[in-house]
Amino acid sequence: MSITWLIFETAGTVAFALSGSLVALSRRMDIFGVAVLASLTAVGGGMIRDVLIGAVPPRALTNPVWLVLALAVAALSCAVFALARFSRKSRRVFSFFYNLSDTVGLAAFTVTGAAAGFSTSPQARIVLPVMLGLLTGVGGGVMRDLLARRVPVVLKADVYALASIGGALAACLARPHLSGTQTAWLGFSVVAALRVCAIVFGWQLYHPRPRRRAKFAVERKG
Repeated sequence: MSITWLIFETAGTVAFALSGSLVALSRRMDIFGVAVLASLTAVGGGMIRDVLIGAVPPRALTNPVWLVLALAVAALSCAVFALARFSRKSRRVFSFFYNLSDTVGLAAFTVTGAAAGFSTSPQARIVLPVMLGLLTGVGGGVMRDLLARRVPVVLKADVYALASIGGALAACLARPHLSGTQTAWLGFSVVAALRVCAIVFGWQLYHPRPRRRAKFAVERKG
């Protein structure tokens, strides 16, 4: 396992565990619910990735360090939440940390998913690495949102899956010209930049809406 892979796998696990914990706490779940959402968000995408590339049982089950790390983040989140004093600015702070953790997790796991595609099939140029990067990045979040009874962010929010695809695609195109570490950081940076711009500037994909019927004014005869 390379140092670069370890950095991104650790960053993604911590970030997504925090993201899952924050969603669970916002839904007023108990400590078990927080632990479940934190764990699934942190390791769910990686488990999907491992199953697709034939690495079974998934790494999260054979090497429980990632699961333990996610549970530690969940416990710490519960402790901080219980001791914190909330004010009017609390919602903004809550939202900031959620967006930050979700962005870092998406970017980090997109990179590890794409890297898994490169190592599994060196001749694969675009489709496999991009799809593995996307599924690794959004898989845990989809599980989190479904358990929290929310429409998954990837289906309704601003540029999210598109950011993951963009980062994985950038890594694929840069791979022949850059080292593995440089390629990974490029992919991470592209995903993070797209997500930050989407949040700050309110970028959204097109939402189809039916046309409204024309309203005709009727004058009264008197």
